[in-house]
Amino acid sequence: MVAPTVPSTRPARRVPVRRTRLFELAEMRWAAASLVLFLAGLAAQLAGAPEWSWWGLYLACYAAGGWEPGLSGLRALRERTLDVDLLMVVAAIGAAAIGQITDGALLIVIFATSGALEALATARTEDSVRGLLDLAPDTATRVRADGAEDVVEAARLAVGDVLVVRPGERIAADATVIDGASEVDQATITGEPLPVDKGAGDDVFAGTLNGTGALRLRVDRRAEDSVVARIAGLVDQAGRTKARTQLFIEKVEQRYSIGMVIATLAVFTVPLLVGEDLERALLRAMTFMIVASPCAIVLATMPPLLAAIANAGRHGVLVKSAVVMEQLGQTSVIAFDKTGTLTRGTPRLVEIRVLTTEFGERELLRLAASVEHFSEHPLAVAVVRAARERGVEPAAVTDFVASPGRGVSGVVGGRLIAAGSPAAVLGESLGDTVAFTVEEFQYRGWTAVVVTCDGEPVGVLALADELRPDAVDAVGAARAVTGAAPILLTGDNAATASRLAAEIGIADVRADLLPHEKVATVEELRSAGHQVTVVGDGINDAPALAAAHTGIAMGGAGADLTLQTADAVVVRDDLTAIPAVIALSRRARRIVIANLTLAATAIAVLVIWDLAGHLPLPLGVAGHEGSTILVALNGLRMLRSSAWKQPSPVD
Repeated sequence: MVAPTVPSTRPARRVPVRRTRLFELAEMRWAAASLVLFLAGLAAQLAGAPEWSWWGLYLACYAAGGWEPGLSGLRALRERTLDVDLLMVVAAIGAAAIGQITDGALLIVIFATSGALEALATARTEDSVRGLLDLAPDTATRVRADGAEDVVEAARLAVGDVLVVRPGERIAADATVIDGASEVDQATITGEPLPVDKGAGDDVFAGTLNGTGALRLRVDRRAEDSVVARIAGLVDQAGRTKARTQLFIEKVEQRYSIGMVIATLAVFTVPLLVGEDLERALLRAMTFMIVASPCAIVLATMPPLLAAIANAGRHGVLVKSAVVMEQLGQTSVIAFDKTGTLTRGTPRLVEIRVLTTEFGERELLRLAASVEHFSEHPLAVAVVRAARERGVEPAAVTDFVASPGRGVSGVVGGRLIAAGSPAAVLGESLGDTVAFTVEEFQYRGWTAVVVTCDGEPVGVLALADELRPDAVDAVGAARAVTGAAPILLTGDNAATASRLAAEIGIADVRADLLPHEKVATVEELRSAGHQVTVVGDGINDAPALAAAHTGIAMGGAGADLTLQTADAVVVRDDLTAIPAVIALSRRARRIVIANLTLAATAIAVLVIWDLAGHLPLPLGVAGHEGSTILVALNGLRMLRSSAWKQPSPVD
């Protein structure tokens, strides 16, 4: 017995994102330990305790905060790479060697703290993105052949297994409803604000929340092939690839670090040769090594881009890598696919034209819906749906006949009603009125369905692909964020494409394109100097997505999406998220430039101060590590909700 469906008006619920706690991170624990030991040592030193006691505390501070970067630096040295972390530890040891252990311990504390902040930024990034995807339950209730139920691990489900999902439970697998009715909250997958009614034959997705009814489901995909799992595979790639700016900085860092070692040796030896005492020369050299280290420059790039990836993930856009996040901001023109991207890919009834005085619009729609009711054709489904939306109930039908490619017919109230394509229903003799109406509808890019009663045409229904409600705003925002008019790429005929383009505000239409012709168009745009972002939704768009500077796939729940080809996926089917993520990328880029400027300025000022005058080691440590912390914190600004802003559409 299945519980009846109860209409629901509750808002879609968000899956709470688990945020990494500070002391769950080893880096944060070691940084805190080094700080506590430093403060204890400083207190003992100021209180006049025996020298051995506060020296011991400072050395313990060295060990707590410096062992990990020191070990990492030694491993890098084995690979013939000079790591900045190692230079910092060497500088701290050098400070201790000349009796400046307090200053060295302070360097270790600040350096460990900046490293912990970077680790926290990365962890929060992963939390934010994975929080969107950590949806599917660990177990499911499987129905055996004898009708008994077993609770099994979701990972062990096989295609064809039958599940029962009770009210309030999360669905464990991508499946098809075979019995029951309920409303399913799938906002975390599709972004729909209200629960969606589900009945026999409907698809449901792993991780979505069942409502008030019980559902019996047939598993369509294994756990590792589900929509959630495929999206999670994309998230695993986020952060693995570094942005070009970061890779460039790493190359510069190697040369810079080698140059810094040479310069440090020069700063140490040259004053000795001209008579300066050893301790003063060593202190100046250690200070130079600290303030000249490019830590802040290294941290200038990745934190903002990783934080931007996290922010985009919270808003339903999964960006594969920091490279992609950086590239999105360079977009100069956006090319949209039509069907399934700007439109929903499903037809809707847009106009009813009555050709006789015998029937009104509602009666004509009732007759058409009556014979279409038993058909599974998308146009028939659209007619029946339109009737129900208008409160028109289909009548009883006898002698129903469905002819593939032609239409349907049946007896309604003792009269033979047929609905189908003009040529199939009426043959070549359409008549002037019918022909004119059909031509008018087709000119406007609509599909015409002729309805006849006892062989005579009584009306024509116009159906069209349903435009996404946010398409106009998205196109306007795309123009605003790139400064260039978007382009429509489609395989549809020119008339249909042009009508839709005019409706949403696109002037440049490329129609009747096969997949390879879409690629040629993208390459043409790139040759003209454009940085092209292509937005598509299916396999036929995959070549264009691959050819573009950046490819974005619409609809994370689509079975045929080319997730491997796309650089980013709009999971919630929100078109306005595309210009928003481009704007987010540009904000992250501005923060990167600001960070680089801040870091370079701080290094230049401190180095000049040390070489031209006398820079105290504590002040050098505070200035260098302070700039590093400021850069890291500035990057974390991209995690704020206010960083995600929808660009204002323009005409």
